[in-house]
Amino acid sequence: MKIFFILVFFIINFQFYSFADDFNFKKIVNLSNPWGSSFINNEEIIITEKSGKIKLANVVSKKIIEIKHNLNFLEYGQGGLLDIIYKKNKLWISYTEDRGNWKTSTSIAKAKFDKKELIFENIFQANPPIDSGYHFGSRLAIKDDYLFATAGERGQGMIAQDGTKHPGSIIRIHTDGSIPTDNPKFEGKSKWLPEIYQIGVRNPQGLTLSPYDDKIYISNHGAKGGDWFGEAKKGENYGWKILGWGGTNYSGTKIGPKWKPGFTKAIQYWVPSIAASAITIYKGKEFSDWNGHALVTSLKDKSLRKLIIGDIENVKEKIIFKNEIGRIRDIQVHPKNGKIYFLAGNYLWLMEKK
Repeated sequence: MKIFFILVFFIINFQFYSFADDFNFKKIVNLSNPWGSSFINNEEIIITEKSGKIKLANVVSKKIIEIKHNLNFLEYGQGGLLDIIYKKNKLWISYTEDRGNWKTSTSIAKAKFDKKELIFENIFQANPPIDSGYHFGSRLAIKDDYLFATAGERGQGMIAQDGTKHPGSIIRIHTDGSIPTDNPKFEGKSKWLPEIYQIGVRNPQGLTLSPYDDKIYISNHGAKGGDWFGEAKKGENYGWKILGWGGTNYSGTKIGPKWKPGFTKAIQYWVPSIAASAITIYKGKEFSDWNGHALVTSLKDKSLRKLIIGDIENVKEKIIFKNEIGRIRDIQVHPKNGKIYFLAGNYLWLMEKK
């Protein structure tokens, strides 16, 4: 009987955890505190380093070059150069803009792609600028002609409930920076700023468009616990700092309930925190049995987690690996072969099947 229970325990845990021995991990290039990345083509990937550099890496030759730029950034606490996204010979970047006297904003700029020098022009600034090095959020996703972005609440808590201020919200603008006429401000949320799509987030460092259901998904850092993965929903409110999503303040005091009616309910919560970071909805050849599943990366436990989200009432989670490549900041799926690339530690990593 004892052997039977041991065997059952092993089978259950084997189903929950995919051993990293199933994969090869390879260092592609050395970097310095990388943050965001985007494939340019089947061989080249553009990468930001938080300290201010933009680099272009060839994943085949492993050659890397630095590209000059004109961004007025400030590396301050968690801020610096953040996410970057490429589409049709254009680049969009989110970054910590120096607004003077140590005040900064999560800002977005656009440039024509060039391998020698990038001339960016701002298309969005999160206002008001704040003297804080915390919680910039700052992921980007493009859906049709819409650019979605996350603006963290900069450690200011209840500012995320104030629709007259950008921090603590999901932003939706057109890719040229103009404002969609069907944003919430024009459809019942008259006091909200016109760029705001959703409010009540804390520090959302994951944002992606699903190629399957055409929805925008988010991951969000809670405080001491209470991370979540969910969907961006127009005109709604994720509840920070009225809700704590299961977490507490770092002092140990309670923040609020995990969820209550009137607020957006996340698809998956993590208590204690895993420090949820970048996400993607997988589509590719290399791990074809993962197609349609959400991949969530983690800073705290250095893990990759797979969420099966076909049935929202019965989400299944599997830890793919932990503690293999360091704190994972970004994830990208190769556009042709479906192999997975990570920014983790000070490297660009490749994960492929053995």
